[in-house]
Amino acid sequence: MAEFATRQIGRSGLRVTELGLGCATLGGSRIGVARQAAEDIVAAAWDAGVRYVDTAPFYGVGQAERAVGDAMRDRPRGEWVLSTKVGRLLKPNPTGLHADGRIHPLPFDPVYDYSYDAIMRSFEDSFQRLGLAKIDILYVHDIGVYQHGPEGHPPHMKALRDSGYRALENLRASGAISAFGIGVNEREVLLEAMEWGQWDAFLLAGRYTLLEQAPLDDLLPKCVAAGTSIVVGGPLNSGILAGRDTWNYNPAPPEVVARVKQIAAICDSHNVPLPAAALQFPLAHPAVAAIIPGPRNADEFRQNLSLLRHPIPAALWSDLRQAGLLHPGAPTPS
Repeated sequence: MAEFATRQIGRSGLRVTELGLGCATLGGSRIGVARQAAEDIVAAAWDAGVRYVDTAPFYGVGQAERAVGDAMRDRPRGEWVLSTKVGRLLKPNPTGLHADGRIHPLPFDPVYDYSYDAIMRSFEDSFQRLGLAKIDILYVHDIGVYQHGPEGHPPHMKALRDSGYRALENLRASGAISAFGIGVNEREVLLEAMEWGQWDAFLLAGRYTLLEQAPLDDLLPKCVAAGTSIVVGGPLNSGILAGRDTWNYNPAPPEVVARVKQIAAICDSHNVPLPAAALQFPLAHPAVAAIIPGPRNADEFRQNLSLLRHPIPAALWSDLRQAGLLHPGAPTPS
């Protein structure tokens, strides 16, 4: 087993391994993942030295939390960090019919609710699904215009600001959790939340990657100043940086495909696999505590592990910057 370096989450005292395990795929919402296969992914990560696991009620409407709990229950609890999320309650759906196009392994529908009572209820429900007695980090899941639209977002944010945030503070003050934050796919809502709240960490999926670096202009400097950590979800931009055709969970538009081809050509010129550069790049920023790719099976996890350790010459980063494919201020691995 390799020893991964650890980094602190905000000012919480929690430390996570630089490589964590994102468990959205364990829910099988987009591709079917058998229960044993899900537990095999978690076991492969543990055997490799990963000690940070992130899940959510939404992933498989309960299945991912169940799989994580079953796979991790016998591991020494003081040796690893667990994050899960709040913002959706799972309501029984006896019909089994769902309108969102996802596979729903369990008979529930997710219902958004960011209020005090709902966050407390979601937190307690997660214990039951996990079969564990400790949750370290709570992220408010999928709030923002990206998820709810310009009209739907304000009432959700009001509920979080007026009451849900107090639930998070109370949980942390009581020692029930050690840290809290927000987990989303957009930086704009994080900037909004920083105007009125103090956050230990943000789980930002797909927005600070080898393909996209807009957070360098605003969010990341503010996080450094505030002592807020960033956990980078989706470092492969939901597949486009790993040779697949998906970006933001949908087919990639032509302009994204073209940019990825340019990045890939420079990686090829240095004999570096594109996903190796993509996995290593975010960790160079001082605000970033971990990356949490979501492997679809144990073999894919092991491939990611190898790519994370692939040597990359400094000239690759300078060539990307010279070609206008890397933000001028982006820190790069040394």
